[in-house]
Amino acid sequence: MALVPESPYGDLIETTMRVVTWNVWGRLADWEARCEAITQTLARIAPDVVVLQESWAEPSKTQAGQIADRLGLEAAFARDVTYEGIDVGVALLSRWDLHEVESRPLPVPAGEKPENVVLKAEVAGPRGPFLVFGTHLAPFPHRSQLRQEQVRALASFVADCQPQPYPAIVCGDFNAPPESDEIRLLTGVGEPAAPNLVFFDAWSMAGDGSPGYTVARVNPNASPLLMPDLRWDYIFVSWPSGLGGAGHPVSASLEGTDESNGVVPSDHYAVVADLRY
Repeated sequence: MALVPESPYGDLIETTMRVVTWNVWGRLADWEARCEAITQTLARIAPDVVVLQESWAEPSKTQAGQIADRLGLEAAFARDVTYEGIDVGVALLSRWDLHEVESRPLPVPAGEKPENVVLKAEVAGPRGPFLVFGTHLAPFPHRSQLRQEQVRALASFVADCQPQPYPAIVCGDFNAPPESDEIRLLTGVGEPAAPNLVFFDAWSMAGDGSPGYTVARVNPNASPLLMPDLRWDYIFVSWPSGLGGAGHPVSASLEGTDESNGVVPSDHYAVVADLRY
């Protein structure tokens, strides 16, 4: 593709797909009421692709599977850790068929749990296949160096799967703010985590100009953490956009900020982005 300044991507695509990323807080607090609230919120948003973190799974049922059944989606799941017989991890849900589903572990200190993973799938969308990656990086503010190692492993996984005609979409709870070294590895502000691999941050590109905090003190589920307002959750799209601007974020918003089914759905707010597709 010739990136001529006047029209680098040709005629721009007018149609979009909707992508959501959301840390749904496992089975903490009133988890059954929250699961219903999460499902109701997603039904209202009507996403095409959803990436969940801290999604639970039992041998006989999964949160992702229950949501998929209600919303007419397809689901895949990869475990991060097991608590008292309940798996918790990353899930991908899609309006379209999922292919080549694969998970890879991320670096963690020996013997440490959770054993963070990246879950990847090729989505057979109606206007061409594309890759989606979901992850949840190591928590706690003091662990930037570990998260940087995890970002490099994530970027290597994405690079191994490229090139594709459509940009790769990477979603997750990165437990790090936009100015952190680990996020700068992805957004081109610092040396890329993998050669020539740079991402658009959908909120920075297409949000409403606010900080876009996804962990907020006004959220009763997050306030006990005694943390400042934080933006930890991201939808990234690899650069450059595809032909017609495919993958370019045209809008971004937060959801799950208010009560539904009598509860605020999670300790994180969801990030929603509409991408040209």
